[in-house]
Amino acid sequence: MGMTETLTLPNGVAIPKLGLGTWMIENAEAAAAVQAALELGYRHIDTAQAYANEAGVGKGVRDSGIARDEVFVTTKLAAEIKSYPDAVKAIDGSLQTLGLDYIDLMIIHSPKPWAAFHEADPYSEGNLAAWRALEEAYEAGKLRAIGVSNFQQADLDNLLQNAKIKPMINQILAHISNTPFDLISYIQGHDMLAEAYSPIGHGQILSHPDLQAMAETYGVGVAQLSIRYVLQLGMIALPKTANPDHMRRNAQLDFTITPEDMAVLKAFETIRDYGEAGVFPVYGGRL
Repeated sequence: MGMTETLTLPNGVAIPKLGLGTWMIENAEAAAAVQAALELGYRHIDTAQAYANEAGVGKGVRDSGIARDEVFVTTKLAAEIKSYPDAVKAIDGSLQTLGLDYIDLMIIHSPKPWAAFHEADPYSEGNLAAWRALEEAYEAGKLRAIGVSNFQQADLDNLLQNAKIKPMINQILAHISNTPFDLISYIQGHDMLAEAYSPIGHGQILSHPDLQAMAETYGVGVAQLSIRYVLQLGMIALPKTANPDHMRRNAQLDFTITPEDMAVLKAFETIRDYGEAGVFPVYGGRL
């Protein structure tokens, strides 16, 4: 599988199946990481306002020597932004910080502010307000596509039933041992793409002996097996690393997991010890 293979968003925009995630990559290191990925052949880079590395990511894209229209750049509207004026300002802020004329995909990072992630309030009106700002930026050509992240079915329904432009993608936590099959089916059944972040379980599944044994039968590592798994579910994969050697190995995906092994992986025992990431709400913690 080449790094330029794509899926198609509902509006016809092509998005590479394999991207580079940049969460926890410091701004000072982001430009070098992005340039290394692009030199290796990656054409999809994912960042977020919350990562505080948009400036470095944008510099890496601009300084890569690769034509802007050949690189797909995603960023995310901060989870705390739940009003139209704040969203308008933040969208323009990302464009300025990235130093780009347009953003390929901008998504709402979470249906709820991180500090309120486990609270009952669904922030329905706030999400519609933020979404309206994304719609207008999309119509103005500032954004080529718009979507969401960490949205559950009810959160998606709020937009599907009330928004002018339907969400095009939902970026969610998905990996071997923690795959939300019902949500993935719902996303894909409503003409959206599903995108998997932390497809390697934030590194916490790499040492599992059963996964190591299966990966060896394909002549690959557990990381490659894990990325191939979400790709075969029809998802986009966003492994995160600043290490060029890991980037290279993560992209060596020229193999196919058999249906029998896919069935084993789909039923794999739950592993949800996310190490340092475990404090974040999406990984079960509480910030």
